[in-house]
Amino acid sequence: MIADNRTTAKRNTAEAVGNGDGVIVLKGITKRFGKNVVLDGVSVAIEKGKTTVVIGPSGCGKTVLIKHLILLLRPNEGEVYFKGRRIDNISEAEINEVRTHYGFLFQGGALFDSLTVAENILFPLEQHTRIEDWTAANELVRSKLAMVGLDGYQSYYPASLSGGQRKRVALARAIALNPEVILYDEPTTGLDPIRSDIINELILKLQRELAVTTVVVTHDMTSVYKISDRIIMLHEGRIVADGDAEHIRNHEHKVVQQFIRGQVSEEDLEALRSNATVSQ
Repeated sequence: MIADNRTTAKRNTAEAVGNGDGVIVLKGITKRFGKNVVLDGVSVAIEKGKTTVVIGPSGCGKTVLIKHLILLLRPNEGEVYFKGRRIDNISEAEINEVRTHYGFLFQGGALFDSLTVAENILFPLEQHTRIEDWTAANELVRSKLAMVGLDGYQSYYPASLSGGQRKRVALARAIALNPEVILYDEPTTGLDPIRSDIINELILKLQRELAVTTVVVTHDMTSVYKISDRIIMLHEGRIVADGDAEHIRNHEHKVVQQFIRGQVSEEDLEALRSNATVSQ
């Protein structure tokens, strides 16, 4: 089954590259850290204007995969394409230009504590352009904060914000350059259900109003079913399932069902039962 999935994925990806369908395309991506193979021949075409969600157990390669989409990591084997152009073999200066088309929401937000909210949002703009019209720059900050419901927080520092507010400021920064693609790495981690749902609604809002291509890495199945157009599941560095929510819910692969239902495997249960007790 897994071998069939890999063959189909490679064939579909080759067709997508040829037809120009995928805004981002990975072809046969393998990534190793020492002897540890984290991604094993992964091929996938990310559809323009859609929300693709990547799920899977911890350590399966989700974050490593999303970092390849923006070339924060380069593959040991395989090819990465953005809008039909191969980018895994270009210089760092050229990659920096490509990255202006992306927004990235890091798992922890990654705000600069020494900068105000406004300064954090302007940071990517200052990295790629020279700000000459500060009235326009301040209006940009205001408009991005308004999109995430935080206009008026320009002079605050990250330490004075809640976890959910920091995520929203980080999201405002991610869209500062009006990206074509937004990547989210575990956007609801550390948030309560209500704050998590606010982030979900913002992901849907930005995808709808900005017409962006969205890729989300998460293990939050409530979020997955709410925001996804397409769900990809990784297991041991390979794609084992790929389809919409209904397809994933009814997938016959045992590992897929265990993950989406939050069930421990019989092998893991047996290992727990066979271990020594605390008193022993």
